[in-house]
This record gives sequence, C-alpha cells and structure tokens, in this order.
Amino acid sequence: MRKTYSRGFTLVELLVVIAIIGILSQIVLGSLTRARSKGHDAAAKSNLDSVRAQATLYFDNNGESYGSSDTACASLNNVFDVTVANNVANQVSAAQAAVNASATCANDTSSYVIALPLLSGDVWCVDSTGFASTTGLALVGVGSVTSRIACQ
Repeated sequence: MRKTYSRGFTLVELLVVIAIIGILSQIVLGSLTRARSKGHDAAAKSNLDSVRAQATLYFDNNGESYGSSDTACASLNNVFDVTVANNVANQVSAAQAAVNASATCANDTSSYVIALPLLSGDVWCVDSTGFASTTGLALVGVGSVTSRIACQ
C-alpha cells in the first residue's frame, strides 16, 4: 500500500511566515514613526520661520524696537507679547506644541532669539539676524541688553 500525504503547510512553515511578517511590520512601523517625527519637526520649523516675519512687523510697528528685555516666550510689552495682534507668541506656542517641547526665548530692544529642541534631537534656532537653522543651543547675550542676542 502506498501512503498518500495531504498537501498543506507544516507548523514550522507557518511559524516562519509569521516571523517574517512580524519582522517586516516592525520595519514599516519604525519608518512610520520616524516619518511622523520629521513631520512634527517640519511643522515646528515652519512656525518658527513665520516668527521672523511677525517679529519684523512688530519691530517696524513699534518704533524699531522689540520691546522691553525679557527671557520668556510669552510675556508683555515686547515681541513675545501674548496680547498683540501680530502675536509672535502664538507661533512660538504652536511650534512648541508640534514637538511637545519648551522653547528658549529672549529679547532686548534690538534683537530676539528663539531656540526649540526638535524630536530629531537637534535644536532649531531663529533670531533677529535672519539665522534659522539647527544649533547647539548656545545663546549669546541672553539677559544682557549690552550685547546682541543671537543664535550661535
């Protein structure tokens, strides 16, 4: 008599296929997480880039001054004033919310600086000199009216 084997998959073959699918799904999910982080970083950068235009309007409308010196991202009587119509503070707040991190802000009458840690680990810095790039978060002149505040 001949033995006939039914066609099908063995348990080992099924386990191998399941393991391969699991490995591929982890790779896809890892890429998706990185893409999502890059998207949040891009949103934060975009908001901070908008700050430069808003701050220039504030400067022009307030006698070529960024207002009273301060080191808060939401304050009164300066470029980060939470009550003015051009509201730089809203842009900073939106950038902080995008990456769920706190920005470092400072201004004196002639300059301002904003530095925000990104999800990538970099720090995005925007200042009144037109600088907008990643930096090592070394701020020049914070709290000092005599030296210009800028990213380094």
